[in-house]
Amino acid sequence: MALDSLDFDATVALATKVAPHVDILEIGTPCIKHNGIKLLQTLRAKFPNNKILVDLKTMDAGYYEAEPFYKAGADICTVLGTSDIGTIKGVIDVANKYGKKAQIDLINVADKKARTQEVAKLGAHIIGVHTGLDQQAAGQTPFNDLAMVAGLNLGLEISVAGGVKAATTAQVRDAGATIIVAGAAIYGAADPAVAAAEITAIAHGGSTGGVFGWLKKLFS
Repeated sequence: MALDSLDFDATVALATKVAPHVDILEIGTPCIKHNGIKLLQTLRAKFPNNKILVDLKTMDAGYYEAEPFYKAGADICTVLGTSDIGTIKGVIDVANKYGKKAQIDLINVADKKARTQEVAKLGAHIIGVHTGLDQQAAGQTPFNDLAMVAGLNLGLEISVAGGVKAATTAQVRDAGATIIVAGAAIYGAADPAVAAAEITAIAHGGSTGGVFGWLKKLFS
Protein backbone atom coordinates (compact mmCIF):
# COMPACT_ATOMS: atom_id res chain seq x y z
CA MET A 1 0.00 0.00 0.00
CA ALA A 2 1.54 3.29 -1.13
CA LEU A 3 0.93 6.13 1.31
CA ASP A 4 1.17 9.29 -0.77
CA SER A 5 -0.48 12.02 1.30
CA LEU A 6 1.61 14.92 2.61
CA ASP A 7 -0.55 15.14 5.74
CA PHE A 8 1.08 13.34 8.69
CA ASP A 9 -2.10 12.56 10.62
CA ALA A 10 -4.05 11.58 7.51
CA THR A 11 -1.26 9.18 6.55
CA VAL A 12 -1.30 7.51 9.97
CA ALA A 13 -5.09 7.31 9.89
CA LEU A 14 -5.11 5.68 6.45
CA ALA A 15 -2.35 3.26 7.47
CA THR A 16 -4.45 2.28 10.49
CA LYS A 17 -7.34 1.34 8.19
CA VAL A 18 -5.33 -0.69 5.72
CA ALA A 19 -2.49 -2.19 7.78
CA PRO A 20 -4.41 -5.36 8.74
CA HIS A 21 -5.12 -6.01 5.06
CA VAL A 22 -1.69 -5.49 3.45
CA ASP A 23 1.78 -6.93 3.85
CA ILE A 24 3.85 -3.80 3.24
CA LEU A 25 3.22 -0.15 4.05
CA GLU A 26 5.10 2.08 1.61
CA ILE A 27 5.89 5.65 2.59
CA GLY A 28 5.83 7.38 -0.79
CA THR A 29 8.56 9.78 -1.86
CA PRO A 30 6.60 13.05 -1.44
CA CYS A 31 5.28 11.75 1.88
CA ILE A 32 8.70 10.93 3.36
CA LYS A 33 10.23 14.15 2.03
CA HIS A 34 7.49 16.21 3.63
CA ASN A 35 7.20 14.37 6.94
CA GLY A 36 10.67 12.96 7.49
CA ILE A 37 11.91 10.08 9.57
CA LYS A 38 9.42 10.80 12.36
CA LEU A 39 6.66 9.33 10.22
CA LEU A 40 8.64 6.12 9.75
CA GLN A 41 9.23 5.90 13.48
CA THR A 42 5.52 6.41 14.17
CA LEU A 43 4.42 3.76 11.69
CA ARG A 44 7.07 1.30 12.88
CA ALA A 45 5.81 1.62 16.46
CA LYS A 46 2.12 1.34 15.53
CA PHE A 47 2.38 -1.49 12.99
CA PRO A 48 4.98 -4.02 14.12
CA ASN A 49 3.49 -6.76 11.94
CA ASN A 50 3.84 -4.91 8.65
CA LYS A 51 6.94 -4.50 6.55
CA ILE A 52 7.70 -0.85 5.83
CA LEU A 53 9.20 0.41 2.59
CA VAL A 54 10.61 3.93 2.47
CA ASP A 55 10.61 5.20 -1.09
CA LEU A 56 13.70 7.40 -0.79
CA LYS A 57 14.56 7.24 -4.50
CA THR A 58 18.15 7.88 -3.46
CA MET A 59 20.31 9.44 -6.19
CA ASP A 60 23.58 10.04 -4.33
CA ALA A 61 25.32 9.19 -1.04
CA GLY A 62 23.53 5.86 -0.95
CA TYR A 63 24.93 4.36 2.24
CA TYR A 64 24.83 7.66 4.15
CA GLU A 65 21.26 8.53 3.15
CA ALA A 66 19.69 5.12 3.65
CA GLU A 67 21.32 4.09 6.92
CA PRO A 68 19.22 6.28 9.27
CA PHE A 69 16.04 4.86 7.78
CA TYR A 70 17.13 1.25 8.19
CA LYS A 71 18.11 2.11 11.76
CA ALA A 72 14.66 3.59 12.36
CA GLY A 73 12.88 0.45 11.22
CA ALA A 74 12.60 0.48 7.44
CA ASP A 75 12.61 -3.00 5.93
CA ILE A 76 13.17 -1.76 2.38
CA CYS A 77 14.61 1.47 0.98
CA THR A 78 14.68 2.43 -2.68
CA VAL A 79 17.54 3.75 -4.79
CA LEU A 80 17.18 5.01 -8.34
CA GLY A 81 18.51 2.76 -11.06
CA THR A 82 19.65 5.89 -12.89
CA SER A 83 22.07 6.74 -10.09
CA ASP A 84 25.78 5.92 -10.09
CA ILE A 85 26.57 2.26 -9.55
CA GLY A 86 28.50 3.20 -6.41
CA THR A 87 25.38 4.82 -4.99
CA ILE A 88 23.37 1.68 -5.66
CA LYS A 89 26.07 -0.48 -4.09
CA GLY A 90 26.01 1.76 -1.01
CA VAL A 91 22.31 1.15 -0.41
CA ILE A 92 22.71 -2.59 -0.98
CA ASP A 93 25.64 -2.70 1.44
CA VAL A 94 23.84 -0.84 4.22
CA ALA A 95 20.72 -2.95 3.70
CA ASN A 96 22.85 -6.05 4.20
CA LYS A 97 24.42 -4.52 7.31
CA TYR A 98 20.99 -4.33 8.95
CA GLY A 99 19.57 -7.53 7.49
CA LYS A 100 17.16 -5.55 5.32
CA LYS A 101 16.53 -5.14 1.58
CA ALA A 102 17.43 -2.62 -1.11
CA GLN A 103 15.06 -1.99 -4.01
CA ILE A 104 16.44 -0.59 -7.26
CA ASP A 105 13.83 1.54 -9.03
CA LEU A 106 13.97 1.31 -12.83
CA ILE A 107 11.94 4.48 -13.44
CA ASN A 108 13.47 6.41 -16.36
CA VAL A 109 16.34 3.93 -16.79
CA ALA A 110 17.14 3.86 -20.51
CA ASP A 111 18.51 0.30 -20.70
CA LYS A 112 16.50 -1.50 -18.06
CA LYS A 113 17.78 -4.94 -19.01
CA ALA A 114 21.45 -4.01 -18.67
CA ARG A 115 20.95 -2.14 -15.42
CA THR A 116 18.92 -5.01 -13.93
CA GLN A 117 21.65 -7.49 -14.75
CA GLU A 118 24.31 -5.15 -13.38
CA VAL A 119 22.62 -4.56 -10.01
CA ALA A 120 21.79 -8.24 -9.68
CA LYS A 121 25.53 -8.93 -9.70
CA LEU A 122 25.92 -6.42 -6.85
CA GLY A 123 23.42 -8.35 -4.75
CA ALA A 124 20.30 -6.24 -5.22
CA HIS A 125 17.34 -7.72 -3.37
CA ILE A 126 14.39 -6.23 -5.26
CA ILE A 127 13.95 -4.74 -8.73
CA GLY A 128 11.27 -2.06 -8.88
CA VAL A 129 9.36 -1.91 -12.16
CA HIS A 130 7.80 1.51 -11.78
CA THR A 131 5.58 3.54 -14.07
CA GLY A 132 5.44 6.98 -12.49
CA LEU A 133 2.37 9.20 -12.16
CA ASP A 134 3.43 11.40 -15.05
CA GLN A 135 4.08 8.35 -17.22
CA GLN A 136 0.69 6.89 -16.29
CA ALA A 137 -0.93 10.17 -17.33
CA ALA A 138 0.69 9.65 -20.74
CA GLY A 139 -0.88 6.20 -21.01
CA GLN A 140 2.06 4.00 -20.05
CA THR A 141 1.78 0.78 -18.02
CA PRO A 142 4.46 -1.33 -16.27
CA PHE A 143 3.55 -4.54 -18.05
CA ASN A 144 6.19 -4.69 -20.80
CA ASP A 145 9.01 -3.86 -18.40
CA LEU A 146 7.72 -6.47 -15.97
CA ALA A 147 7.76 -9.14 -18.66
CA MET A 148 11.34 -8.25 -19.57
CA VAL A 149 12.65 -8.30 -15.99
CA ALA A 150 10.83 -11.51 -15.11
CA GLY A 151 12.17 -13.12 -18.28
CA LEU A 152 15.75 -12.60 -17.12
CA ASN A 153 15.21 -15.20 -14.36
CA LEU A 154 17.75 -13.60 -12.04
CA GLY A 155 16.16 -14.89 -8.84
CA LEU A 156 15.36 -11.38 -7.55
CA GLU A 157 12.11 -10.18 -6.09
CA ILE A 158 10.22 -7.94 -8.51
CA SER A 159 8.06 -5.07 -7.32
CA VAL A 160 5.54 -3.51 -9.69
CA ALA A 161 3.96 -0.09 -9.25
CA GLY A 162 2.02 2.12 -11.58
CA GLY A 163 -1.75 2.23 -11.74
CA VAL A 164 -2.29 -1.29 -10.39
CA LYS A 165 -5.86 -1.99 -9.26
CA ALA A 166 -7.97 -5.01 -8.41
CA ALA A 167 -8.83 -5.69 -12.06
CA THR A 168 -5.14 -5.82 -13.09
CA THR A 169 -3.56 -7.43 -10.03
CA ALA A 170 -3.89 -11.02 -11.26
CA GLN A 171 -2.21 -10.27 -14.58
CA VAL A 172 0.66 -8.50 -12.85
CA ARG A 173 1.02 -11.36 -10.36
CA ASP A 174 0.98 -14.03 -13.05
CA ALA A 175 3.53 -12.11 -15.11
CA GLY A 176 6.10 -12.50 -12.36
CA ALA A 177 5.61 -9.75 -9.78
CA THR A 178 6.37 -10.80 -6.21
CA ILE A 179 5.46 -7.42 -4.71
CA ILE A 180 2.44 -5.57 -6.07
CA VAL A 181 2.04 -1.91 -5.12
CA ALA A 182 -1.34 -0.18 -5.11
CA GLY A 183 -1.97 3.41 -4.11
CA ALA A 184 -4.86 5.31 -5.63
CA ALA A 185 -6.86 2.10 -6.07
CA ILE A 186 -6.93 1.86 -2.27
CA TYR A 187 -6.85 5.40 -0.92
CA GLY A 188 -9.29 6.57 -3.60
CA ALA A 189 -11.81 3.82 -2.80
CA ALA A 190 -15.00 4.38 -0.84
CA ASP A 191 -13.70 1.88 1.73
CA PRO A 192 -9.89 1.65 1.62
CA ALA A 193 -9.83 -1.39 3.92
CA VAL A 194 -12.12 -3.36 1.63
CA ALA A 195 -10.14 -2.34 -1.45
CA ALA A 196 -6.86 -3.30 0.22
CA ALA A 197 -8.21 -6.68 1.28
CA GLU A 198 -9.47 -7.43 -2.24
CA ILE A 199 -6.18 -6.56 -3.94
CA THR A 200 -4.15 -8.47 -1.35
CA ALA A 201 -6.32 -11.56 -1.74
CA ILE A 202 -5.75 -11.55 -5.50
CA ALA A 203 -2.02 -10.88 -5.07
CA HIS A 204 -1.83 -13.92 -2.81
CA GLY A 205 -3.44 -16.09 -5.45
CA GLY A 206 -7.15 -15.68 -4.79
CA SER A 207 -9.99 -15.50 -7.27
CA THR A 208 -9.62 -13.06 -10.15
CA GLY A 209 -13.30 -12.83 -11.01
CA GLY A 210 -12.75 -14.01 -14.57
CA VAL A 211 -11.10 -10.87 -15.89
CA PHE A 212 -8.26 -12.38 -17.93
CA GLY A 213 -9.84 -11.70 -21.31
CA TRP A 214 -10.36 -8.08 -20.41
CA LEU A 215 -6.81 -7.84 -19.10
CA LYS A 216 -5.31 -9.17 -22.30
CA LYS A 217 -7.22 -6.51 -24.14
CA LEU A 218 -6.06 -3.84 -21.72
CA PHE A 219 -2.36 -4.69 -22.04
CA SER A 220 -2.27 -5.58 -25.75
